[in-house]
Amino acid sequence: MQTTVSLTDTVETQEVVALYAANGWASAQKPQQLVDGLRNSHSLVTARVDGRLVGIGNAISDGFLVVYFPHLLVHPDFHRQGLGRKMMEVLLKRYHSFHQLMLTADAGAVDFYKSLGFERAGKTLPMWIYSGGDH
Repeated sequence: MQTTVSLTDTVETQEVVALYAANGWASAQKPQQLVDGLRNSHSLVTARVDGRLVGIGNAISDGFLVVYFPHLLVHPDFHRQGLGRKMMEVLLKRYHSFHQLMLTADAGAVDFYKSLGFERAGKTLPMWIYSGGDH
């Protein structure tokens, strides 16, 4: 098995939608907006096994001071193999000098992000207006 984790700007709609659907993410129901959003991110990282897309993550940034990591997901068949960690490490390396690196973690992912150095942001609470039904 050949595994690659790299920054990219090339993803195909079908492979992205299949990955998001496998993880039960509501954004799979909006394939064009999902793929357009990923392609227009400041950075996009993918994990592939034998050419198959099995993981993806992205960053939205002002390019200088602040970066937000909205998506990081790995196909359920490839969980707990270090792919999410490798993708996040690529993104963290790219943005290591930034003042603020942010994300919102689902409860089950908190320990994973803590192991990468993230911590709760003071007394802040995540807030949103969200049209999905998967959280």
